Amino acid sequence: MGGRGTAPEVAGVSGALDRELAYHEKLYSGFAQQHFAKAAVRELRAHMVRRILALTGAGKTSRVLSLGCGIGDTELLLAPHVGEVLGIDLSPAAIRQARADAARLGIHNVHFEQATTAQGRYDVVIAIFFLHHLPDEELAALPKTLKDLLVPAGAFYSLDPSRHRLSGAVGRRLIPKLMKRYQTEDERELDPETTADLFRKAGFEAKVSMYDFGSSPLAGLFPSWAAGYRLARALDDSLLNGPFFQQRGSNFEITLENGP
Repeated sequence: MGGRGTAPEVAGVSGALDRELAYHEKLYSGFAQQHFAKAAVRELRAHMVRRILALTGAGKTSRVLSLGCGIGDTELLLAPHVGEVLGIDLSPAAIRQARADAARLGIHNVHFEQATTAQGRYDVVIAIFFLHHLPDEELAALPKTLKDLLVPAGAFYSLDPSRHRLSGAVGRRLIPKLMKRYQTEDERELDPETTADLFRKAGFEAKVSMYDFGSSPLAGLFPSWAAGYRLARALDDSLLNGPFFQQRGSNFEITLENGP
């Protein structure tokens, strides 16, 4: 995605990608499939799909590109609502699982490729828990890449952990080993407005909103507790009306529209 800069920076980016790939190949060797199949996690993913549809305007004729699709659990839920989905990921294990699940479920309008870039133009591009894995120079280059991927008036949606999230601060203090289990060496939490400014500087109108306060972390800690997730999600919908909970929320959304 975009230029790489000087030779030391190239080496740094390559090393980060190698570490990301090694982590995710291990993650997708069995743990992720079991974890993502549990009831609360599926409820979370279904809620994400509803948000994507509402905020991007994606519909039955939309072509959707998903960056960093993983094993495709979100994409497979999204596919029945849109025209076509292409998911790309650097992990061969993830793509094998995503393709197998699409075949098993008989979903024919979703395709998965092992890649870090895509060709063509799309009505919607999504990036679910993806931006915070990108090295800084890759993240800075992404807005220009999106200009080439989106059709005029196309939309972009991302979801990533906030640097200001209270759940992260509490988790690092109370359950540091569990927190590390779900994180790679190179990923980091992002500042919502600083991240949005990268897209604004490229000419996008970027809107930032807080997705949740406690419901997503709860789904991660108690993945089988669907009723608990639904209760926490309803509570989040109320809490996020308050400025404190907006500022200290767990994960933030960025939505963009590509100008005509």
